[in-house]
Amino acid sequence: MLPLPAQPPEPSVADLRAAPGDGRSLALYWTFYWAVAAAQLARWLPRRPSLVLDISGGRTGSAAQAAAAGHTVLEMLDPLVTPPGGDGGDTADGRVNGTAAPRLRPPPAPDLAGPPPAMASADPRRGGRAPRRSAAGVARRVIADSGSLACLRDASVDAVVAEDRALSRHLVTESTVAEIARVLRPGGRVLLSVDSLTLGMALLAEQSRWAHLSDVPSAEVLLVPWPDGTITRCFWVDQLRELLTDAGLEVEWIRPRTALSPSTVEHVLAGTPRALARLVRTELSAPVRDDSLGVHLLASARRV
Repeated sequence: MLPLPAQPPEPSVADLRAAPGDGRSLALYWTFYWAVAAAQLARWLPRRPSLVLDISGGRTGSAAQAAAAGHTVLEMLDPLVTPPGGDGGDTADGRVNGTAAPRLRPPPAPDLAGPPPAMASADPRRGGRAPRRSAAGVARRVIADSGSLACLRDASVDAVVAEDRALSRHLVTESTVAEIARVLRPGGRVLLSVDSLTLGMALLAEQSRWAHLSDVPSAEVLLVPWPDGTITRCFWVDQLRELLTDAGLEVEWIRPRTALSPSTVEHVLAGTPRALARLVRTELSAPVRDDSLGVHLLASARRV
């Protein structure tokens, strides 16, 4: 009997944190993932020029994409957190590209660093740093607490983007969502992503935390450790819906970020690299389902 051909090892759950080009597995899936995220954001953004608050943490291109779409963007970075390609941002308020930004109270911590070269450039006419600009809009980085949003006044922004699992990193998510509802103008919307219950259970199983896994069905709050020691808060659909509703937000929809599995995407793109655009269109046309499948959940809600 001939031996079975060797099978590639299954990627671990930890690989679901990897980003394209970092040498880890699932690189093709992550290329697809961020292409889907960009397409979803493009569909979601307001159609008219608006004031957008981005609390994704500087790790995604969401702020730049919103600015390119014609919006004025405040990209809020937590003190002591350095996003890729940069080392900080502005703390002063003022006018951005001729548009009045919401008045900022003093930040909760000092500005410990200057702006990243990729995001801002010297402006000798102002004697300081210019905001990042695009042909259509503008984005400015601000050092402030993205968990409390204490530097922003009530009803001061039109939209909030909390991508890249931002609300799963803020473990007291109820407080952050309440702050998002506070700073949104009536009719304003929030787009957010969180780690799903599916991912949390897979993490617990991979770490052989069987006692914790058995408690998941009855847990009101599911905090899961990653192998590197960081903690994430995971949600199932009903929990996320209740959290948003309790903050006074009207849920428009909740869906998995991607309905296509990582293994499916890897298989297709490994054989047909040009299939990326077709896969993204397939994902966008998939019906919105109220389930927790997929590693991340994406939600849109409106302030009533």
